[in-house]
Amino acid sequence: MSIGMDASHGGSPWHRLSGAAAVHVVLPGDPAALPPDVALLRQMLELAGTTHETLSVSALPSSDADAATAVDVLVLWEQEPDPLAAPHLEALVERATYVIAIGAAVLWMIRTGRAAGMRVALHWTLAARLAAGEPDAILSPAIVEHAGRWTTCCGGAAVIDLGLLFLRDLLGTRAASEMQDRFCVGQVRAPADPQRTAAPLSAAYPPALSEAIALMEANLEEPLQADDIARLAGISRRQLERLFRQYLGTAPSRHYLELRLAHARRMIRESRHSLLQIALMCGFSSGPHFSTAYRTVYGTTPREERQRILHSGAQ
Repeated sequence: MSIGMDASHGGSPWHRLSGAAAVHVVLPGDPAALPPDVALLRQMLELAGTTHETLSVSALPSSDADAATAVDVLVLWEQEPDPLAAPHLEALVERATYVIAIGAAVLWMIRTGRAAGMRVALHWTLAARLAAGEPDAILSPAIVEHAGRWTTCCGGAAVIDLGLLFLRDLLGTRAASEMQDRFCVGQVRAPADPQRTAAPLSAAYPPALSEAIALMEANLEEPLQADDIARLAGISRRQLERLFRQYLGTAPSRHYLELRLAHARRMIRESRHSLLQIALMCGFSSGPHFSTAYRTVYGTTPREERQRILHSGAQ
């Protein structure tokens, strides 16, 4: 059974490729050295390409970068690109219409200044590698982030979600659902879903911010007031707002709302609770309030989400 693949594109740029005569995905570097998660993504895309001539995939050695005349989507995965290969990598980056950075490649984006002012999905374990004075970037706890032609993914199992979302935008819901079934994936996470079930604690976050996030995640049903969160975290409300802007690029209230809605979305997909029950369990005072907030963030209503899931499961 496939579920959840008919949602909106969620702000991704790839839906613009839908209907293209040909889409070329390039993975520079030694094909034999692909890490397991990127190798899985490559396999998924290659399998889709066997039945859809629109899609072609190349694992191109960096030294042959000039041979790639058309690069629609470039997938970066190298942790520390070879300095000798940097000019070739640079040429590929400039030539590509869209760029996807996975795992430690996001560090490369940050250190080369490409992520300055950008919200990026850096794996939470890699954030500790960032040193003081690194080019500015907004670290996101999400599994995938889109910013213009750039997409960042934390890596690991999230590449499965990334690949299926990409195939949905490129080839359509049916093709993505078929691949979802082939890889025995029961549920495709949304890009905004968190990397961790617990608060995204890491050395990159000050203790007060980590505490504030933990308080939010522990109080979804009865949301705390911002003043109470700040007091319990040992800082002022103004400091709380500054930390959220600096490290997450958003306001505390917005982050709290997105946590509650993400929890609601999982419950809609995975539980049999009524929508009103879910609304109340996620801190919303009424069904209409819940529906309005849900539509604002996800582009669809809770009722429409539940109906799509039921319709997909009946097929």
